[in-house]
Amino acid sequence: MSDASQNDILATRAEYQARIAGKTLPLIVQQAATEHPDSPAYSDRYDVPEGESWSTITWGQTWELTQQVAAALIALGVEKSDPVAIMANNRTAHTLADFGTMAAGAVPMSIYNTLSQDQVAYIAGESEPVVAILENHDRFQRWEKALADTASLRHVVMIEDADQCPDERVMTWEEFMAQGTDTSAVAERLAQLGPEDPATYVYTSGTTGNPKGVVLTHHNVLYEAVSTMDAAGLHGQQRTVSYLPLAHVAERVLATWGPPFLASHVHAIPDPAGLLGTLGEVHPTAFFGVPRVWEKIKTGISAKLAEDPDPANVKMVQDAMAAGLAWVEAHEYGNEMTPEVQQAYEEADAAILGFLRLLLGLDQVEWAASAAAPMPVEVARFMAGLGIKVYDVYGMTETAGAFTANGPGAFRLGTVGRANPGIEVKLGEDGEILTRGPVNTPGYYKQEGATRNLIDADGWVHTGDIGTVDEDGFYTIVDRKKELIITSSGKNIAPSNIENLLKESPIIGHAMAIGDGQPYVVAILTLDGEIAPIVADKMGIEYTDLADLATKPEIRAMAQAAVDKANERLSRPEQVKAFELLGQEWTAESEELTPTLKLKRRVVNLKYTDIIEGLYDAQ
Repeated sequence: MSDASQNDILATRAEYQARIAGKTLPLIVQQAATEHPDSPAYSDRYDVPEGESWSTITWGQTWELTQQVAAALIALGVEKSDPVAIMANNRTAHTLADFGTMAAGAVPMSIYNTLSQDQVAYIAGESEPVVAILENHDRFQRWEKALADTASLRHVVMIEDADQCPDERVMTWEEFMAQGTDTSAVAERLAQLGPEDPATYVYTSGTTGNPKGVVLTHHNVLYEAVSTMDAAGLHGQQRTVSYLPLAHVAERVLATWGPPFLASHVHAIPDPAGLLGTLGEVHPTAFFGVPRVWEKIKTGISAKLAEDPDPANVKMVQDAMAAGLAWVEAHEYGNEMTPEVQQAYEEADAAILGFLRLLLGLDQVEWAASAAAPMPVEVARFMAGLGIKVYDVYGMTETAGAFTANGPGAFRLGTVGRANPGIEVKLGEDGEILTRGPVNTPGYYKQEGATRNLIDADGWVHTGDIGTVDEDGFYTIVDRKKELIITSSGKNIAPSNIENLLKESPIIGHAMAIGDGQPYVVAILTLDGEIAPIVADKMGIEYTDLADLATKPEIRAMAQAAVDKANERLSRPEQVKAFELLGQEWTAESEELTPTLKLKRRVVNLKYTDIIEGLYDAQ
């Protein structure tokens, strides 16, 4: 990096830091309430008034209730810097608990709803929360071991099902809020709170080993919010849907830390299965989807096209999507829009593309993005065919979210964009992506050894991801450094590249490539639980369930065709020599995926050891 570019980065960083100097997140919430008291802030499906679809509070009410939660915590004896654990659905009460804990000077920790008793007990034992705010009896059961073993836990607030939770520390949400009617002590706590105080401990979902608590300060999260919004070109009040776990850093940026800056309106739903219906109701202006969400949209539309008996209709859509793709590609960095491409797109948009976006509820989206795992370029190109630019961004919990991003100002399909404003990014000698800037965590909570492995002496965070960068500064993720397959012949292979090609088949839900220390690559595939049955019904295949469907010769032939098609685009060492098609889906609850739908490779390797050994023995 030249001295000139380094100076530019530092100058930009100084400008952003001046914007948030001396501020904490509760003060940004207070500012939103002062400037937009009557604007809708948070909506959910709980306690919905008769005749309405949502229960909604304004920004003015958000600040009032935030102070009430803070006062209730203070009344319960919560001191400055005390951890407060939250395990709840995406709902207004969850966000108020988050904001209110910060306003009390304490540290909120949103914990993944799917964690086991042992995982929860591990987190509680390390972090020692003084209060746990839990959704319902299911979450209470997940905390039973922690409640028995963690001496620091003095109070348990149940949003629902308090009567089913036999523990003298339990109180209802209503009883808790009644403790906070006198908010006079909150101002003093806010005055004690500074930018370098922890805003949260975010416990990672743990693809390997025990989760680690990432410390993020108020300065970290505020810098992340303003730099990400500027990179995204988001200005003014937005309308969004919150559906990813609020324990995930991306959802915290988009549903908790970012909205107060813009006084946006967040619609929270408890189950991602209801996402597509909610999109059609809310019509968000900004939408973030992990790659799996975009893949499901792609496969759903592809399946509908496959069902259409009229070839003329199918061709019309395909031609329109070709015009959409050309239009998006013309907007890519370094490309130029021509009158012909613009006219073809406008005609295609009027004919069908605008209608398709309306059906998806994405007709008003000004910013659409993806992160959490590499976005398959074919999925990005498919969405581009609908006239939707999906901006891939890249970051991690340890950087408070994204530190590179594509955006309206500059994007390139197949990359994760360029460094966010004021952020330094470079490649290490082995190709590992390194970053330095105000979003970087000061370290892991109570884990000094892990912190030293994460942050080097010069302040660079080592991401663990291998990447490349082009001449225009756009980064591309190759794969996780520790997940690269090294075959017995010494070939280095990125499994995600293979897996993304395999998942281009609409019937394939998940794929995992295996081959570390082996002479060749094999794969485990699962059927898509929604699309595969549709395809089977159209083909007239009789079956009883997904497990039975996976045994049908016609379906296995389609899986083989998916492998063959992927192999045509792979080098010889990368090609899949054998595969197994499973008759069950992988979910966060079935252990193979994290709560954000990333593969737990260690779990899959252990759970399917016999199948993997069989794939090699058969060759």
